[in-house]
Amino acid sequence: MSFNTFGKLFRFTTWGESHGPAIGCVVDGCPPNISIREDDIQKELNKRKPGQSKFTTQRKEDDKVNILSGIFEGKTTGTPISMIIYNKDMRSRDYETIKNKFRPGHADYTYFKKYGIRDYRGGGRQSARETAARVAAGAIAKKVLENKIGKKYKVIGAVTQLGILGCDLKKWNDKFISKNPFFCPDRSIIKLWEKYLLSVRKAGSSCGAIIEVRARGVPIGLGAPIYSKLDMDLASAMMSINAVKGINIGSGMNSAQLTGEENSDEILKKGKKINFKSNNAGGILGGISSGQDIIISFAVKPTSSILTKRQTIDRFGKNTSISVKGRHDPCVGIRAVPIGEAMMHCVILDHYLMNIAQCGN
Repeated sequence: MSFNTFGKLFRFTTWGESHGPAIGCVVDGCPPNISIREDDIQKELNKRKPGQSKFTTQRKEDDKVNILSGIFEGKTTGTPISMIIYNKDMRSRDYETIKNKFRPGHADYTYFKKYGIRDYRGGGRQSARETAARVAAGAIAKKVLENKIGKKYKVIGAVTQLGILGCDLKKWNDKFISKNPFFCPDRSIIKLWEKYLLSVRKAGSSCGAIIEVRARGVPIGLGAPIYSKLDMDLASAMMSINAVKGINIGSGMNSAQLTGEENSDEILKKGKKINFKSNNAGGILGGISSGQDIIISFAVKPTSSILTKRQTIDRFGKNTSISVKGRHDPCVGIRAVPIGEAMMHCVILDHYLMNIAQCGN
């Protein structure tokens, strides 16, 4: 399998399978002399790890990261940073009864048709377990950007819609996001979300979600206007996350419903400061960051592994049915929040380094 590496100047390569001994990644292109500890990476991984509430999969993984190379005396050396996370709570037996069946909505069918072989234990390489390695890479990118840009740089993600239930973005509260199991920014909707998702789980079903990721303090000028647009690479990054099926940048798809007057982000100067009246562009104009908040949202489909019996075929081409037992997220979108944040960090650092290479600042 090819294409396991993401990025241009700041790159990471992930490896491993859901039920293999371990997963991990190798980060290349990280600048030297950046202070990084395992705790910095662990903090981000803890936001994503399974089994933290009754609203996520009950698979218990510590997701304890070990740094194998690239850091000496607490600082990056400029050489490849290798990290490993051991898998501990695998139940491969849960998949024995369906190992010859293709799970609808999963990549089982296309993977098998392409490669002629697949690891049926939790989806193998297809599994969202791989995303833990991305979060580790994103934690490193975050530390570099905080070092280079300063404290004004911040990325924060949240679930803004759970299934059919949205939230009020005008009530967005950064501090509340980390204090609830949904990564929800709106305190007023939590009780309703709890009741809704518990009913979905009890029915053996699942629901989708919309995640919004905001990056603040991003310098003006990141990105290139043709084949390396910042929004193009961000869209690619978010679409690479498991189960993501749609992307909006700024007003996104809703832009089609606006008039030119409504959509244009008017620019004003007050004293020495440049201000925009609105941010329909999501902080990116012509593929280049404008200095406004970069705002991107993505839709995550419902978890495909559900108890409800569905029609499918087996590897021999025969019609059959399947009910997927085991430990699965009733809404996989919840744990996608730290993954979206990580991919935002990685893309912004990649473009930050490319901008220095071309423009010197």
